[in-house]
Amino acid sequence: MTKTILLATTAALAFAAAAPAFAETPPTAPRQTAEASDQGVLVFAPDFFRDARPNTALDMVNRVPGFSVNDGDGARGFEGAVGNILINGARPASKNDTGSNVLGRTVATQVERIELVRGGAPGIDMQGYSVVANVILKTTSSREHVLTANASLFEGGQDLFGGTYQFTAREGDRTWGVTLGDGISSSDSNGAGPVVRVDANGNVLRTEQYYNDGYGGGNSIRGNYSSPFMGGKIDLTARYGVNDWHNINRQTAPDVLRESYYDNDSKSGEVGVVYTRPLTEKLKLETRFIHEFEDFDNLSTSRERDGAVISPEKLFSANGEGSETILRGLIRYERSPAMDFEAGGEVAYNMLETVQAYSVGGVAVPLPSASVKVEETRGELFGKATWRINPKWSLESGLRLESSTISQSGDASQEKSFFFAKPRLLATWTPMANTQVRARFERTVGQLDFDDFAASAEFADENVFGGNVNLSPESRWVSELTFEKRFWGEGIVSLGLRHDEITDAIDVIPLDGGYAAVGNIGDGTLDQLALNVTIPTDKLGLSGGKFGFRNTWNKTEVTDPTTGEQRPISNVRASQAVITFEQDITSMKLQWGGAWIPVLGQKGYQPDQISGWRGTDYYELWAEYKPTPTLSIRGQVNIWNDFNVERVVFADRVTRPVSYVENRFIDPRTFWQIRVRKTF
Repeated sequence: MTKTILLATTAALAFAAAAPAFAETPPTAPRQTAEASDQGVLVFAPDFFRDARPNTALDMVNRVPGFSVNDGDGARGFEGAVGNILINGARPASKNDTGSNVLGRTVATQVERIELVRGGAPGIDMQGYSVVANVILKTTSSREHVLTANASLFEGGQDLFGGTYQFTAREGDRTWGVTLGDGISSSDSNGAGPVVRVDANGNVLRTEQYYNDGYGGGNSIRGNYSSPFMGGKIDLTARYGVNDWHNINRQTAPDVLRESYYDNDSKSGEVGVVYTRPLTEKLKLETRFIHEFEDFDNLSTSRERDGAVISPEKLFSANGEGSETILRGLIRYERSPAMDFEAGGEVAYNMLETVQAYSVGGVAVPLPSASVKVEETRGELFGKATWRINPKWSLESGLRLESSTISQSGDASQEKSFFFAKPRLLATWTPMANTQVRARFERTVGQLDFDDFAASAEFADENVFGGNVNLSPESRWVSELTFEKRFWGEGIVSLGLRHDEITDAIDVIPLDGGYAAVGNIGDGTLDQLALNVTIPTDKLGLSGGKFGFRNTWNKTEVTDPTTGEQRPISNVRASQAVITFEQDITSMKLQWGGAWIPVLGQKGYQPDQISGWRGTDYYELWAEYKPTPTLSIRGQVNIWNDFNVERVVFADRVTRPVSYVENRFIDPRTFWQIRVRKTF
């Protein structure tokens, strides 16, 4: 009933937003001014962000109504794996030097305008996104410094401190810079609480206290250079960094100790080169080279003592290296301001080599695919056309042809080849600048995670996974329809419907010897409803405020490889609503806001157990004070109610009688985040 009421409310909002009365009042304040360069592109001038007092270009993009920064999923390859931010019409030279990274080191005074491209536009590489932000920078000479200090303070946990220094010099079309970073990372689920394990009849088997903590950091240096070169422009970037991550899980009771540790140390780097050059007035060339590499060393340890019984120590180690090399080229032909064509190709080589060992009490235990080398060579040809039929209609169509070979050597040897044709069609109807309907039909192919070819361990949940040499990429036929209505300057209602037909869905499969592994489990489906609402509160009597609601409802279905029954896809959240409010208080040079997630959680399915977690009432409250245009002080507190991690473990895989049910009732730690940023 609740969902029915919510869907009805959603429909009412959408139809109300479409009514003329809902959009009849034109924007009046500079904070609410955006221009429409054509029906599909909204242009935001710096005055639009004046009341927000942005320090960096990223501050400005984060305030664009109806836009959320996405830096890409980091999948192998370039096409479709990068983010939705462009700088001067192009993406950064490296996948890991993301759009938000570039904007974060660019001071706000260097932004000439921000173009929100909805549904595609000639000369804009959408990379599969329906909406992208194109940030146009000034070419005036400048020296920019951004100094940031960060702290994350956990109640009863590990406090973390870090910061960055970013320098950028601009002289017309030539820029160069350096970034020094001391990064921090942590888990917001760190906490403590009771663990209760009961048998199938509800009899208590264990009552213990649980504690976990996860934290890490890293140091890095990056250099960037951009300059006119041989009749075109060259962009260079290089980075090197060292990172670590540490995790501890501990359960205790009188005369009982169960603990597991995970430690990761890695070194990584990258080099990126992009060269663009006009060949004629209408013909442009772009070539791109990316090389990334990583060395890693992981160790998982499990120890257990129950009374006088000390269990043998379990150790799982993994060390190795991985790399990716991409060469990509394309030619873009701008036939007219309303039409352009693009054609090109991409070749890539990916490699992961890892040596792993699992032992119990010092005795080696063999694992499927413990030590492997996985290599992929992939080639792709693509063509795309964008046609702005008239101010109200645009059409983007394209086709990518992908061929790849994945080979594995080591404990298991195998080679598999794949070929995929990936068509894409995006039609956009913009009857007026504040109303748009987008329809997308596309075939997408996922990139395999090479780590799934090798064995792994999760001692905290008593899991040891074997590797799988028979993995195939997951592919989807995606059908999507999105309605978007803008109103009151910064208001927006966006409603999207999506259906995926999935082939070779990726989940967890059973292996011989009692092991499990990531694998393909057959065909599946996804049905999705996405809603995003932002309502400015100026007309409601609260100046400078914005109320927001967003949620994505997912319904998935696959056949379980162990039971043969229909079930959802593992770890896809059925729903996670986020309710937000933020306000600019210009007179106090202050912004504040908060977010509330009423319910969150997910469930995963394995041959021997069903596990998942569920929590309620996640709160985030923040305030940012900007005493001068170049200084920002931000504080944030995160609080959420207890959440429960449940595991239902079966005695065997055939009849699946319940062996026990374990619940961890965790009280997450409250944590505070403090950021001080100075630009000069």
